[in-house]
Amino acid sequence: MASKRSISRYLGRAMMLRCPVCGISRIFLPVLQTRSLRDWFTPLDGCPRCGYPYEREPGYFLASVWLINYGVGSLLGVSIYLFLEAFYHLDLLVLFATVLTPIALFNFFFARHSKAIFIAVDHLCDPHEKDGGDDGGNVPNPTLPTSDSGGPAKPLGLPVRKEPKPSHKSTVLH
Repeated sequence: MASKRSISRYLGRAMMLRCPVCGISRIFLPVLQTRSLRDWFTPLDGCPRCGYPYEREPGYFLASVWLINYGVGSLLGVSIYLFLEAFYHLDLLVLFATVLTPIALFNFFFARHSKAIFIAVDHLCDPHEKDGGDDGGNVPNPTLPTSDSGGPAKPLGLPVRKEPKPSHKSTVLH
């Protein structure tokens, strides 16, 4: 069982959207560099510093979306509804809008954190680290031969999602 210290360390790193292993590299693109909803919701492929993969298989983040993000959003909605119903007697449409608007905003902004929490809890429960053998742990082997004949080696690293470059150049006419 993990200690309380390691649990709080991993969850603290998740809330700061940092790698659960090294705590330094980002899990997502910075907010100011996001250009689409895909950039907002999709984590990077892995940590460039320690090599820890953020998404291990297709569908890896389904539990984070359904359990953490929608679950916490639902608890928020029920809490808002109970508060409004206890202290205010609103019309049904006003109550409906007053409850659903914060839930939608919360789920949008909490989506990154729910995925980061899921990565941290997954690493806490199943760290996927190898036991110090010759093939190493999470850090990829820096060199692999390019051919079977033992030719020159090329560096190996985790691919990081690149931003598409604009295909046209804008010119300003004066």
